Amino acid sequence: MSAVQIVGKEYYCTDIFSNSFRFRLPRYQRPYAWTTEEAGELLEDLWAAFRQDEKKETLDKDPYFLGSIVLVKPEDPSDALVIDGQQRLTTLTILLSVLRHLGVDHISGYLRQEGKPHEGLKNEFRLRLREQDAEFFEKFIQNENGIAALPKVNAPSLRNDAQRNIRANALYLCERLKDRRDKLQEFTRFVINKCMMVVVSTVDEYSAYRIFTVLNSRGLDLSHADILKAEIIGAIDNQRQEKYARKWEVIEENLGLDDFKNLFAHIRMIHVRKKLESTILKEIRDHIRPKEHATKFIDDELEPYGDALQTITQCNYKGEAGAERINEHLRWLKQIDNVDWVPTAIVALTRHESKPEWLDPFFQGLERLAAGFLVMRLSVNERLERYAKLLADLEKGNDVLVSGSNLHLTDDDRAKVLQGLNANLYEMTRVRRYVLLRLDHALSGGGAKYDHSTITIEHVLPQTPKDGSQWLKWFPDEKERTGWLHRVANLVLLSRAKNSEAQNFDFEEKKERYFKSAKGISPFVLTTQVLNETEWTLEVLHNRQEQLVGKLQEIWSL
Repeated sequence: MSAVQIVGKEYYCTDIFSNSFRFRLPRYQRPYAWTTEEAGELLEDLWAAFRQDEKKETLDKDPYFLGSIVLVKPEDPSDALVIDGQQRLTTLTILLSVLRHLGVDHISGYLRQEGKPHEGLKNEFRLRLREQDAEFFEKFIQNENGIAALPKVNAPSLRNDAQRNIRANALYLCERLKDRRDKLQEFTRFVINKCMMVVVSTVDEYSAYRIFTVLNSRGLDLSHADILKAEIIGAIDNQRQEKYARKWEVIEENLGLDDFKNLFAHIRMIHVRKKLESTILKEIRDHIRPKEHATKFIDDELEPYGDALQTITQCNYKGEAGAERINEHLRWLKQIDNVDWVPTAIVALTRHESKPEWLDPFFQGLERLAAGFLVMRLSVNERLERYAKLLADLEKGNDVLVSGSNLHLTDDDRAKVLQGLNANLYEMTRVRRYVLLRLDHALSGGGAKYDHSTITIEHVLPQTPKDGSQWLKWFPDEKERTGWLHRVANLVLLSRAKNSEAQNFDFEEKKERYFKSAKGISPFVLTTQVLNETEWTLEVLHNRQEQLVGKLQEIWSL
């Protein structure tokens, strides 16, 4: 196969914003994301370089480097597909428009190509954004007097974050430059004639994506989702590319950037069913190969799995019956300290979305399984191995609700969970908060809400009781006292920060001054139960341990 020529060349802005380039953004490009922070930083960097340039002698003046952009650009015509660099190009276009708005002459030619029929040139803007943002950008940025109308545009009513960012940055740059009018002509000359970019271009789209990927590995802020988007959408024929690019964007917008990136990790697990051994990007390319069946991957996996993940993250399953119970299971699952359970939940929701009578016992069992793994403190490898078996059952259509399936804890598991619940729970830092909140919720009859800004765990019997205190009279044996210190029976939840002084109060003072809330009661049933006790003795702890662990046995069918 012959090598594809890749060209890298320096261009000043006077050449970038000229008839040599007509920049176009592919439909599948990520949206414009620079905020006033990035736009403001670019402006101040340019302004500082401009003022420094003013002080130099003519022969000492150096160009200011604006970074690099990656293009697919045939020699003729001059259309250039922007693979990387749209944030800078868009922000520079906004800056030029702001300078025009503030009175700098002869700017429009850098924003718009003048039609010259004899040369085959049409009237068109030098930069065209994604289809969904192009009209807004032309109307309010590239057209004459567009910025003047921007203050009247209601930001919340705009279509997406990209348009809100464009509006905010234009108004912000206007505000920052309006008091510098005496220098704007000179500043504009500096930007146009002294600021330069490196343009890396190739006539082949695949080669441009390879450059894009290499630049990502060198530190650009691009995720595996961005690269996969370029590869997968780029593999779709032109007639269907826009349709599938929009599908991709809807999924991304619905999930948000972080959850959307996580979606690919979950899809990888659904396919590979073992711990990540390389990178998500490499394993998706090696094991799933979505480029080879791009539209099928989006239709059959990305879209339905994305919908399922949105239901999981928002706990908003909707069904005719049982929806609230399913969402309650999801809310507890989300408090587990790992997301290893999510791929099984995605597959279950995708395959049984319209069957709440199936989903209810499934998610009840999944929460029990995840909580059991938590209490047993299984390693990530052990967890993934167990979830992989459950994934295989779901994929094969096996009945996972039947007793003894991979959805259920084994007899040995249940024994280990009970052993953990009867051990020193407080010392299990990843486990204690989940167990105590789950227990408190069950004791409340399911009505408790845990939206407190602070939730801490406190010992009733303190870790270091003072000499002569009531605690030492109730627990004179140090070994016995220490043995009960960190167990479930001796732990309560507080909606306040820890207080090292209050921790050693005697029982009655601790109840009155530390365990009660500002309203005189505790929002937690576990703590209210303690407030109802008149003493805190070994007998009380024995009875309380039996009651509380018994309740946990009931919750998780142990």
